[in-house]
Amino acid sequence: MKSLLLVSAAVAAFAAAPALAQDGPVGSVGVTYGNTEVDFGGFSADSDTYGIDGVVAMPAFGEWTVTLAANASQFDEGSSDDTVFAGTAHLTTLVGSDLRVGGFLGAADVADETAFTGGFEVQKYLSRATLTGVVAYTTADDVDLDAWSVGGDAAFYVTDNLRLNAGLSWMTIDDADVDGVTYGVGAEYQIGASPFSVTAGLSHSDVEDLDIDSWTVGLRYSFGGGLQARDRAGAALPGSGVMGILGAL
Repeated sequence: MKSLLLVSAAVAAFAAAPALAQDGPVGSVGVTYGNTEVDFGGFSADSDTYGIDGVVAMPAFGEWTVTLAANASQFDEGSSDDTVFAGTAHLTTLVGSDLRVGGFLGAADVADETAFTGGFEVQKYLSRATLTGVVAYTTADDVDLDAWSVGGDAAFYVTDNLRLNAGLSWMTIDDADVDGVTYGVGAEYQIGASPFSVTAGLSHSDVEDLDIDSWTVGLRYSFGGGLQARDRAGAALPGSGVMGILGAL
């Protein structure tokens, strides 16, 4: 399943890249560099992170949209390297002109284990903002993980070329007294009228005695529209569940 999602997203993204019309596929491809620091009971470690990702949203039928996304991240911890692959497929529809609802399925390969996630998502489009909510369930049989997460994000367009966002999510693991909270902020600035933008983000996760702090910077290429057009087309949907936390471990 993981390979199918990754290949489908990659093929769709590259096939859609030349189509710059507003009514065609909309999406982006990005590269990032960052650092992740993990603290567990007084023991700390950090790793540099290199990533590449792609997403494309395409009309399906009627008001329904298919969004495919994939990413790969390399965690360089000095003496060892770990690679995380993840992909998601979304099916959403517009209710009226400013509300998108739907669901998603995804998979992630983390430290030779595979985690699957699925959930429901909703986005509300305002004139200068996008509000997002997600409920997700994640399972990984090999490590006996069953977890639920609830999250929200608010993105604001200070200008047409500047997007600022802040997000908060909560997760709990079934059959274990383990809860966690993740919060973060991000920014993306489109360079003039070009399809390129620069990105930056900060996040913190607190899971019992485990603290994870991350920062990233990156470069992104968009096709089919600018920053807010990606949101409204369904090309900025979340859907990682707790897989983002798992990938940092």
